[in-house]
Amino acid sequence: MSETINYFDEVREVVQEMGGQDITVCMQCGLCSGSCPWGRMEKESPFSIRQMIYMGRLGLEGFESDDVLYACTTCGQCVVRCPRDIKIIDIVRAMRSVVAETGGIPKNLKAVLGSINSQGNPWSQDSEKRTAWAKDLDIPTYTDQEYLLYVCCTSAFDGRSQKIARAIATTLQKAGVSFGIIGNEEKCCGEAVRKIGAEEEFTSLAEHNIELFKEKGVKKIITTSPHCFYTFKNEYPELGGDFEVIHYTELYANLLKKGQIKPVKGLAKKVIYHEPCYLGRHSKIFEAPREILSAIPEVQNIEFDKTQDSSMCCSGGGARIWMETEAGLRFSDVKAQEAMDKEADYLVTACPYCIVMLEDSLKNIDKDEKMAVKDISELISESID
Repeated sequence: MSETINYFDEVREVVQEMGGQDITVCMQCGLCSGSCPWGRMEKESPFSIRQMIYMGRLGLEGFESDDVLYACTTCGQCVVRCPRDIKIIDIVRAMRSVVAETGGIPKNLKAVLGSINSQGNPWSQDSEKRTAWAKDLDIPTYTDQEYLLYVCCTSAFDGRSQKIARAIATTLQKAGVSFGIIGNEEKCCGEAVRKIGAEEEFTSLAEHNIELFKEKGVKKIITTSPHCFYTFKNEYPELGGDFEVIHYTELYANLLKKGQIKPVKGLAKKVIYHEPCYLGRHSKIFEAPREILSAIPEVQNIEFDKTQDSSMCCSGGGARIWMETEAGLRFSDVKAQEAMDKEADYLVTACPYCIVMLEDSLKNIDKDEKMAVKDISELISESID
């Protein structure tokens, strides 16, 4: 007698196999949805993380739509609040992997994957131009220096974010840090690819970079992006990529203590710090960015009402930076408005994704001429010149 296959059980089992083992542990308490930033938006969103887990658990159709499954920014608020410590983001990633295998990912994200597959970056830019940001900086190619400076795709190819890469590199030079860059042979770290659900593509990118880094003798890596930092530190080891990884803010904080970075130029401005999710909540690096800002003479540091583990996402994570979001549903608009309400002069962060999202939001609320968005690296670079 042949066995009848239950479609719903099959979908649930595939989600579990792809990394969503915790999906059956969820007790549907709703704390995840209660802490989700989507609840703070002016317009109602169809996204509910509690409902999505429930649907995936039963194998029900409907969770795979763009405005449900791909609405999650993977900010991690739900993970912090979960009483059962369920790895909710792993469940989201697993569910996206199921959809990706059928080719059902959103159109915008298909274009991103296509660019990464053909050029090694999501910006549809020629891979041979990966080091264009470093023009005239006299940065050596990595040979046997202490650190590899890995510049994320956004800081390598996006005109605005290239200023971040240049600021970090010049500050490291002035501090006497031994570092080099590899450049054109590098590929995207794969963080966004994995969040899209393209597991095979992520593995391919990671294995390429791991082999490249090992071939060059890399032991320590400085990252410009919290997303690259998290991926190298937490996900590359799964594939044999065991490197010492440090985000530039951690390194800056250490260099300040050693006196290798000495901010001298004052900045008589009111500065508010936006916490990048993958630097703060995901990686628990809360103090280093604040220590750096406090070291700049004359700066007046202020905080958002909710900070650290409770901070609100900019909405650029989980590959959402590559998707269109209508007005009234942008987390970054809320953050930009709160910064304006607190009369900040500078809205400061430490993530290229956050820079893109927050600058766009200031334009959306017509405040881009009243407040500037800056990366911490830019303020330090200006202060030590």
